[in-house]
Amino acid sequence: MEEAVLEMYLQGISTRKVAAITEGLSRVRIGKDAVSRIAQRLEEELSAWRGRPLELSYPYLYLDASYFKVNWGGRVVDLALLVAVGVNEEGYREVLAVEPAGGERKEAWRNLLKGLIERGLRGVRLVISDDHPSIRQAVMAELPGVRWQRCVVHFERNVLAHVPQEAREEVAEELREIFTVRRRETAESLARAFVERYGGRYRRAVEVLVQGLEEALTYLDFPSGHQKHIKSTNVLERLFKEVKRRTRVVGVFPSEKSLTNLATVVMLRASEEWALRRYMDMDPLRAMEEKPTKMAT
Repeated sequence: MEEAVLEMYLQGISTRKVAAITEGLSRVRIGKDAVSRIAQRLEEELSAWRGRPLELSYPYLYLDASYFKVNWGGRVVDLALLVAVGVNEEGYREVLAVEPAGGERKEAWRNLLKGLIERGLRGVRLVISDDHPSIRQAVMAELPGVRWQRCVVHFERNVLAHVPQEAREEVAEELREIFTVRRRETAESLARAFVERYGGRYRRAVEVLVQGLEEALTYLDFPSGHQKHIKSTNVLERLFKEVKRRTRVVGVFPSEKSLTNLATVVMLRASEEWALRRYMDMDPLRAMEEKPTKMAT
């Protein structure tokens, strides 16, 4: 019954309605005070989670945002939910932060990164995100020297957006080949062939490819066993998909707090299995980082 009450609270249902619903379902009326106590326990647990210290290093950091409709001062607006997921030094994934923002502005992302750093974020080698200037500027400001990987999935969509629908399947197949190889030299060779083949027909698509290729191939400078995991933000896309599936019945959230709490709980539940399965073997990354030192010695 407490679980059901929490679900209703997260959906933004008033304590009065919760009491009426529980009485209708079980003939046991859970009063407003009981609902408030249950909700307060959840708030305390989420507050502890948001402020928990990060004791391990996180070589890989994924950043992305998704939009949800929220009642904001009597009108419905699209509110961005910013999320950070990290892969720690032991190779396990963790949801590190879930925060609302009025938009994907540089300051919102800077504040999220500052909060992570204050909690102990360290050892970041690569940030994986879509090509949002606000994210990139925030990373440059708060994590100077950290490399950036442009999400390949989004990048391919950006390129294909400038290809006519009737030719998209053919072009997409050749475009994907660039990002399936494990050596940078091979990928660059395939990209040059792509430019030669389609430069005359789809000039704008080729321009987008050329302009963003270097940033989309960063993952090839990391261990081959990691590459399929770090070339896109798919790990975050799956979390957002679960949140949207779970919150579809809500439509418009009654408040920013309701959205943030529900999304956080859904993501934490969806990611519980992450602790049971190592996502990456981190030994190759450690060996790659130690190699220059050994050579210098």
